Amino acid sequence: MLAIETKNIQKFYGVNQIFSDISFQVNEGERIAFVGRNGCGKTTLFKIITGAEDFKEGSLTIKKRLRVGYLDQVPNYNEDVMVKDVLNSAFIHIHEMESEMKKLEGDMSVLIGNELEVAMSKYSDVQHMFEVKGGYTIEKNISRVSDGLGFDEEFFDKMFNNLSGGEKTKVILAKILLEAPDVLLLDEPTNHLDIEAIEWLEDFIKEYDGTVLIVSHDRYFLDRVIDKVIEIEDGEADTYHGNYTYFVEEKERRLLVDLMMYNTQQKEIKQMEDAVRRFKDWGTRADNEATFKKMHNMEKRLEKMEKLERPKLENNKMRLAFGETIRTGNEVLEIKGYSKAFKDTRIFKEANLKLMHLDSAGILGGNGCGKSTIIKSILSEYKEQQIFRGTDIHGELSGQIYVQGLEAYKKYEGTIKLGANIKLAYLDQNIYFEDEERTVLEEFRWNLRMHEKEARNVLARFMFCKDDVFKRVNNLSGGEKTRLRLCQLIQQDINFLVLDEPTNHLDINSRQVLEQALLEFEGTILFISHDRYFINKMANKIFEVEDKIIKCYEGNYEYYRSEKEKNKAKVEKETKSGKLKETKLKEDRKGHTEVAEERIKSKRKQTIEIRIYELEQKQKDIDLEMNEQGEGYNKLSDLLKERWAIQVELGKVYEEWGNM
Repeated sequence: MLAIETKNIQKFYGVNQIFSDISFQVNEGERIAFVGRNGCGKTTLFKIITGAEDFKEGSLTIKKRLRVGYLDQVPNYNEDVMVKDVLNSAFIHIHEMESEMKKLEGDMSVLIGNELEVAMSKYSDVQHMFEVKGGYTIEKNISRVSDGLGFDEEFFDKMFNNLSGGEKTKVILAKILLEAPDVLLLDEPTNHLDIEAIEWLEDFIKEYDGTVLIVSHDRYFLDRVIDKVIEIEDGEADTYHGNYTYFVEEKERRLLVDLMMYNTQQKEIKQMEDAVRRFKDWGTRADNEATFKKMHNMEKRLEKMEKLERPKLENNKMRLAFGETIRTGNEVLEIKGYSKAFKDTRIFKEANLKLMHLDSAGILGGNGCGKSTIIKSILSEYKEQQIFRGTDIHGELSGQIYVQGLEAYKKYEGTIKLGANIKLAYLDQNIYFEDEERTVLEEFRWNLRMHEKEARNVLARFMFCKDDVFKRVNNLSGGEKTRLRLCQLIQQDINFLVLDEPTNHLDINSRQVLEQALLEFEGTILFISHDRYFINKMANKIFEVEDKIIKCYEGNYEYYRSEKEKNKAKVEKETKSGKLKETKLKEDRKGHTEVAEERIKSKRKQTIEIRIYELEQKQKDIDLEMNEQGEGYNKLSDLLKERWAIQVELGKVYEEWGNM
């Protein structure tokens, strides 16, 4: 049954048109992702659905009495409101029924006769509704959602106004989930969640008895929960019935079909225009009225023809590539016996980690486990060695780094040893610039010997075009700040990248560009991320932080998950049979496993990487050839078949490469 429908919605901000034709349908029970570039209007569309924003033309139809839940902004609460109070406010209508029941109980203790019968009848009705609405399962529901999102008992008693921004968002997300509206509008719901909480949310949404509309850049998350994609592009909405992977494949197929139709029409138009010129030439020479009539008829056909727009095979997007750099030694980083505490709280105890040349390693673990702590200890050690080039790009010239509070990470037990010829750059998840009153152009050129024209050309590759370069840094969005920092980073001579949540604030297209650039980077990478797609694509090893130690898994995210499941099943089996070995207990107490000494390299892997490069080059050549105007249908069909065959082979080669 239809829940929401939009038809031809148009929306303007001043003279800027955001939507020109937004038309789609939402059926009850569907899980739908709204995707598109940052700034395309996804959040605006959610606000239109809730009535928080208006629109100029078109129509919006919402089923009567449909309850919509949407996290727009974190509300303000009184100073004495605790987390548990906010969560309980999700059941305010149930609490009102409970209060009414208590009042009726008091009344029934003193009433007699007909008045007592009326009160008892009313009590029965309220009690029934109280039970139907889940009045007897409130605590169970709160516990389920709170456990899933990682709230502990101590967290319940914290004052809401004292929480961080991310913690407040998580609490309000929990409140909305507990309210169980008919339609859930979730705008970037996985932000501020660790991987365990994200996986719980996936299961929650799959089982949810209602409709769910999602805006997210988390590709793993989308693939696991949605059954429809609505893409917002160039002010219009296109619908795809399937998960995110299907959307990507189907969009490419549609683009290629549209390109064939466009080129076929262009060929037809050219033939008709040539015919018009010939008829005109013949008619002029022979003064033949019949020939002129044919010319006019042909011209009318051309005028009446509905012209197809040339499809865009690739929209404007960020272009990122790191330059060549000096090679590091084989051992880039080794941490031994690392122990760290803040006051009375122990974060790490004798943790070990080793990173080799060309490794790309992800650090995983729950929120607050110490991932950023160990990163900042590495940065502090690097800075102490006075070889830090800076993440702020004044780097090469000033040697400054704008990471606040590094002094707190200088003191630790154990050793952090950096290898030879290390040139490190750091991308923080909370990007900070020394002077945010500067414009984008001023910030980029600060301490760089680069002419303005050259600087603007570089910035344009990162989607800072025309007047964008004159924006103040403090007016940039999170995604724009990330792009500016990345633009600065590639100007440095670096061979060791340390990244803290690098995909935060980036749309999917920009994430793909970042991934490709990092895959081509001829150096070593250490990163923290909750983006499982990014982790799986980038990591050749995983460092898991748990119980104050670090455990190494020699593989990508899928391998890590597989090994975790195997270990979990093994422990459950041994526990059930009562045969948990003493050696396993000793390993747990010891707190870590040995990290592999060297990364395994083989001739086969090198051959596969060469083959991947060759296939990708062939694919690019075919794309260029297909973009040529005037190609015939048969030729384009052959090119499409060849491209598909290459895509299939690439998938197989990628799979083999990923399993090595």
